[in-house]
Amino acid sequence: MRDPIARRAGARTAEQRGWYWYDWANSAFVTTVVTVFGGRYLTKLAKAAADSNGYVHPIGVHVRAGSLYPYLISLSALFQVLLMPIVGAVADRTGRRRRLLALTAFLGAASTVAFGMVSGSAYALGGLFFLVASVAFACSIVVYNAFLPDIAGPGERDRVSSRGWGFGYLGGGLLLFANLVLYQSAEAGSLPFTPGAAAQISIVSAGLWWALFTLVPLALLRDRPATAPPAGPTLTAGFRQLRTTLAQLRLAPMTLLFLAAYLLYNEGVQTVINQASVFAGEELRLLDTTIITAVLLVQFVAMAGAWLLGLLAGRFGAKRVVLASLVVWTAALTYAWFVPSGAPGQFYLLAALVGLVLGGTQALSRSLFSHMTRDGRQAEYFSFYEIADQGTSWLGSALFGLAFQFTGSYRFAIVSLLVFFVAGFVLLARTDVRRAAAEAGNAAPARL
Repeated sequence: MRDPIARRAGARTAEQRGWYWYDWANSAFVTTVVTVFGGRYLTKLAKAAADSNGYVHPIGVHVRAGSLYPYLISLSALFQVLLMPIVGAVADRTGRRRRLLALTAFLGAASTVAFGMVSGSAYALGGLFFLVASVAFACSIVVYNAFLPDIAGPGERDRVSSRGWGFGYLGGGLLLFANLVLYQSAEAGSLPFTPGAAAQISIVSAGLWWALFTLVPLALLRDRPATAPPAGPTLTAGFRQLRTTLAQLRLAPMTLLFLAAYLLYNEGVQTVINQASVFAGEELRLLDTTIITAVLLVQFVAMAGAWLLGLLAGRFGAKRVVLASLVVWTAALTYAWFVPSGAPGQFYLLAALVGLVLGGTQALSRSLFSHMTRDGRQAEYFSFYEIADQGTSWLGSALFGLAFQFTGSYRFAIVSLLVFFVAGFVLLARTDVRRAAAEAGNAAPARL
């Protein structure tokens, strides 16, 4: 008869493997849709519907066609801030995380497929589908992250989180590579359809990939009983629990300090990701093929970097490794100032340096925060973590834009982001992560 402890360990390992697959599944949306094809395709739809002055008029508002996509990104962030805490509260209150993961993931995947099937000048419909997909993606991540404390003990979360993040970069990178080959083949006339059709196929493929591979975690993950099953309507109970969690957070100063640190340095990370292609194209005068190659390089180096930093965290502690990664980020942005125009080799070196710490910074931040979540309220806590991740995404872009507006130089714009990494480093260095874990009633591992 098999040892019950061995059975539990085997079940936990199976859940961890299933959990990794959701990173693999949802990364296709980020890489193929958000990073490369979604913005360009939606802008194309808007330009096809624009008036003689280049404006479209959704719900009577005059919007320049080229501004529609960034406005939708900002609107998506607003909806995420409003909905993620509610989804987290409902997930914790009911204990039905698998069902909520399925609902949000399949809604996002279906909306992505629908977005890719929109054509002509139907920019409003395309924008609506993209908006729903983006919000559903963020809500699914809240539920997905909440599984981490359940499937991994305190001493193994750095490893599990890093493996998941690295697996996601691998999956997203593989699909992006296939879609870029498809797109470039269509551009070269090697395929019987246009580059626009190739972009649509790529977007649809991301939705199908997302839905297909979500089946794996849904098969292997399992729900835990809710600590306090809802009394009355689920949504009302969720709001009540959310108020309780907000009150508890106010009594956890170290957790709030960590969230403030994460908000700052992650804002720098996200803005570098979003604006790197602008810097490369406009300031360094690099070709699209060079930029696309650099994007793929970052994906695969980030996979290895996430796993490497996860191993280092096991030896030195996650906080120390994240602090070291912020030093590397600072060095990378400083190096970006000196990269000459028309030098693809040096830009590839910069991309590799960024990729090395990109996945690890994010993965270890997630595992660090998992120690600060209260038992039975992990999804709610991770909703606030995701707000720090997604809900303030306008800050870095605003600073980047203002720096360029006043200096006329993208070099000044890119180095202006140093303020986020330096301020985040200072706040994280002051965060007592063991005290934060104690505030949530958790025992911290030996190395943290």
